Amino acid sequence: MRNRIKFGTDGWRGAIARDFTFDNVNRVAAAIAIYINQQNLGSRGVVVGYDNRFLSKEFAEEVSEVMLSRGIPVYFSEKPIPTPVTAFAIKFYRTSGAVMITASHNPPQHNGIKYIPEYAGPALPYITESIENILKMIIDNKNGDYSGEKYTVNKKASLQKFNIDNMYLEHIKKIIPFEEMKKNKLKIIIDPMHGAGIGYLREIAEDLGWNLIEINNRPDPLFGGNLPEPTKERLHALREWVIKSNANFGMALDGDADRFGIIDSDGTYICPNEVLYILLNYLLNKRGWRGAVARTVATTHMLDEIAKKHNLELIETPVGFKYIGECLMKRGAILGGEESGGLSIKGHIPEKDGILANALMMEIASLEGKNFREIIRDIQAQFGRKVSGRLDVRCSEEKKIEVIGKLNSFSPEALQGKKVVRRITIDGLKLVMEDGSWCLIRPSGTETLFRIYAEAGDGVMVESVQQEVKEILGL
Repeated sequence: MRNRIKFGTDGWRGAIARDFTFDNVNRVAAAIAIYINQQNLGSRGVVVGYDNRFLSKEFAEEVSEVMLSRGIPVYFSEKPIPTPVTAFAIKFYRTSGAVMITASHNPPQHNGIKYIPEYAGPALPYITESIENILKMIIDNKNGDYSGEKYTVNKKASLQKFNIDNMYLEHIKKIIPFEEMKKNKLKIIIDPMHGAGIGYLREIAEDLGWNLIEINNRPDPLFGGNLPEPTKERLHALREWVIKSNANFGMALDGDADRFGIIDSDGTYICPNEVLYILLNYLLNKRGWRGAVARTVATTHMLDEIAKKHNLELIETPVGFKYIGECLMKRGAILGGEESGGLSIKGHIPEKDGILANALMMEIASLEGKNFREIIRDIQAQFGRKVSGRLDVRCSEEKKIEVIGKLNSFSPEALQGKKVVRRITIDGLKLVMEDGSWCLIRPSGTETLFRIYAEAGDGVMVESVQQEVKEILGL
């Protein structure tokens, strides 16, 4: 059991009934409650949210009972709620943080629990490590108690139900030039993928007076038989609706609405890396923003090129939005993002937010007067073409250990004939070539697999670099 409850890059997730049980949720919730009380934040209360997954509300109720039993008041969402809205509620109610029941974009048989601290962004490693240490002691003590509790329990802790949708949406409308966007009425398709984000983008578009169609907008714990992940492979329905409806573009959300997906007017999938540099270019040139830019080690270097032109700092972080959130909070970043579809900007919560991301793309589509492919071509004409790709390679546990050992000394002089000029070990091993192309080899923290990321001037080069690295490492 102890090995099963391990926090990954964004909380703990597991298969329902096998790992993710009421007993284990109770233990994790107790560990979080003890951590909150140890920080002397318990009196501020905690937000508890949940998505549309099977038993999510019931798991959230279990969390609430644990919090109340340990003297922590609870703000309990009266309906399924996106992760970014749950994080927003922390700021609104000034609580000690939030517990979100979600497995995000994972398969429907999974669920998860995520602790979002009082700053409304993903928990940093020192926080999750503290919670894991408490959890280990709870598990070791068969009665589920923890002798390290040294605080006064508030016997009068109460539960308050809330619905913060209107406040959250008003906040989003202040971030984008809402009144100006009303002048250019577009036709869009919205796909919340049966998740907790149903209705949010629809309300924004309706208030703008835009023509819209919302598909997959019925709550479904099976997500219509699809995986609630807004990737190119999963957005066939959205693509078809955009084309047959002659829409300006389509936009999607994952299961808990913290990630986004964009389909252009001709059905082209606009990948998160492209969205990030479209947005950065827009914020700098149209809004006149200035400040640092943060990206993970696996994210496009087009952000580097754009930041360099404007003499801005580019911050490279390990994989995980918690590191991006820290840059938004503490290092003056105006934009932070990751290739897996998470982003946020200054003035918003330091948590990835797919609703915000799509709203910003609505702004760009409305005010630029171009489709996204045209904007990408304009940017590439100035900075050069960059194509990104990720290859997942599964292996045995023994092979994973062997390859991790190889990475420590892996330092090829060249890849695909291009001289390697930099070796970066922020997270995994990243090799940067003389022409600016790069390759990142990163072992998964929770699975027996390696992810091989690459970026180059064309897709053929990307695949060739990935295959060369795969063969050299024996994967």
